[in-house]
Amino acid sequence: MKSRIAILSAALAVSATIGGVAWAQGSASVLDGAYTEAQAQTGQDQYSAHCAACHGSGLTGNGEAPALVGGEFISNWAGLTLGDLFERIRTTMPQDNPGKLSRTQYAQILSFILKSNGYPAGQKEMDQRTEFLKAIAFVPPADHH
Repeated sequence: MKSRIAILSAALAVSATIGGVAWAQGSASVLDGAYTEAQAQTGQDQYSAHCAACHGSGLTGNGEAPALVGGEFISNWAGLTLGDLFERIRTTMPQDNPGKLSRTQYAQILSFILKSNGYPAGQKEMDQRTEFLKAIAFVPPADHH
């Protein structure tokens, strides 16, 4: 009987720990620093090479390609997750060859886009796995109105 109680207690403790981690991840947002400064720096070079021709060197859009900075961009993604944005970029860009870049390159480019929109860098690199990025809410920066 004591061993059953010990097993149940251990299972409950593990369950509570996992639940706590899931809750903590669910409360994360891009305001918490979802990328590193180094990722954004490399992302700027990747953006210049693969994105700027259509979206502009200042991320302001060019013709049919939308701006990747500013109020409209932020409003379009607010309420979704970083994973949603990552997947949209990964599966549709570059327009002439969607998916041609590595997940690392897409994460670097997205880091640069976040930095360009005033989101803070953090201590941990942006994960390249969509399921983890889906736990990070995309919210407007504090100074966005």
